[in-house]
Amino acid sequence: MNEFQDKVVLITGGTRGIGRACAAAFAQAGARVAICGRTLGTTVRVAAELGANVQGYAADVADPASVDSLIAEVSDRLGPIDILINNAGIARDGLILRMKNEDWDAVLAANLSGAFYCCRAVARGMIKQRHGRIINISSVVGLHGQAGQSNYAAAKAGLVGLSKALAHEFASRNITVNTIAPGYIETDMTAGFTEEMRAAALARIPLKRSGTCEEIAAAVLFLASDGAGYITGAVVPIDGGLGM
Repeated sequence: MNEFQDKVVLITGGTRGIGRACAAAFAQAGARVAICGRTLGTTVRVAAELGANVQGYAADVADPASVDSLIAEVSDRLGPIDILINNAGIARDGLILRMKNEDWDAVLAANLSGAFYCCRAVARGMIKQRHGRIINISSVVGLHGQAGQSNYAAAKAGLVGLSKALAHEFASRNITVNTIAPGYIETDMTAGFTEEMRAAALARIPLKRSGTCEEIAAAVLFLASDGAGYITGAVVPIDGGLGM
C-alpha cells in the first residue's frame, strides 16, 4: 500500500471502534493520520498508542466553526487533506412516541450534519488539488430501518443521499465519494448487548458471526486506494449478508 505513503487522512470519531481501526490501518500503510474526537486528552492518548504517524485533535463535528478550525489546523500541520473518513456518530435510541426533541436533534447533528460540515470544509482543498477520497460510514440501519432508532436510521440514510449528491458534484474533479454500511460489528455500541440480543442478531446473519472493525477498515482502505478510482456514489454493505 505504498500509494498511501505521506497521504493526509482525517478520521472523525477516530479514538475507538471503526475509526481507530481505520487510523491504525492507514498509519501502517504510511499515511499521515489525524484523528479527532470531542476530548483532546483522549485523542492525543490514542494517537500516541497508534504511533508516530497519528496525531490527535479535538473537535465537535456538530459545530461548523469547530469543524472549520479542525480542517485548518490539520492542513497547516500535515498538509492538504487527501482522504476524509466521516465516522463520528452517536446513538440515542427510543421509540418515536417517547423520543425527545433533543435526542432527535443531537443524533442528526452529530451523524449527518457533522459529515456535511466536514465534506464542505475539505472540498475546496480537494477541488484545488483535483483529487480526493471521501468515505462516509453509514449503517445497515440507514438502509433497512430499525424500530427504536428512527433518529439514527434517518441520519444514516441521509448520509447515503449526501454521498450520492456529492459524488455527482465532485466527479469532474477526480474526487470520489462513497458510503460503507456496516452491519453487526463488534464495537462499544454493541458491547452492551445481552446474550439474548446477541443471539437474536446473529440468527439473522447468513454468515452467523459478527464483523470486526478491521474488516471495515480494509474496505475503507480499498475505497481510498487508486484501485477504487472508478467507484463513486456506491453504497457498500458489510453485513455478513444481513441485507440479502
